[in-house]
Amino acid sequence: MQHLFRRFGALAAEATPCGMPLSMPHAHALMVLLVQRDLSQQELGRELCIDKSNVARLCARMVEAGHVTQRQSEQDGRSRRVVLTARGKRMAQQVEASSGARFRTLLGGVQPALRPLILESLRHLVAAVDALPRSVPPPERIPK
Repeated sequence: MQHLFRRFGALAAEATPCGMPLSMPHAHALMVLLVQRDLSQQELGRELCIDKSNVARLCARMVEAGHVTQRQSEQDGRSRRVVLTARGKRMAQQVEASSGARFRTLLGGVQPALRPLILESLRHLVAAVDALPRSVPPPERIPK
């Protein structure tokens, strides 16, 4: 799995594997907001599986880029709601199209008879990942 992530380009800090000039969290946040429309920072963090401080920094970068606006929640004054701007919606659509093209190309490199098996295996893998605990404690150190 680690080799797959590295070869796919998931570790690049300033560009997505599909070539968009955004970090992976930024691109995924745009795609989540394209579907969900209006989320609190906490909800967005939960969707992206990132903690409170990371989602706050991500939202600040997205505001700076002109991709989202934030406003105080009407139900909870401590909560911030995150919404795509028109520019952010266009960027999210570009990311989604570019990502879709990348995955179609990737799947196109697999023998047609194997594609259904791979897709089914990925569904099982996602279910297994969803069942994992959210945070894994660090391994115990082995004494020298």
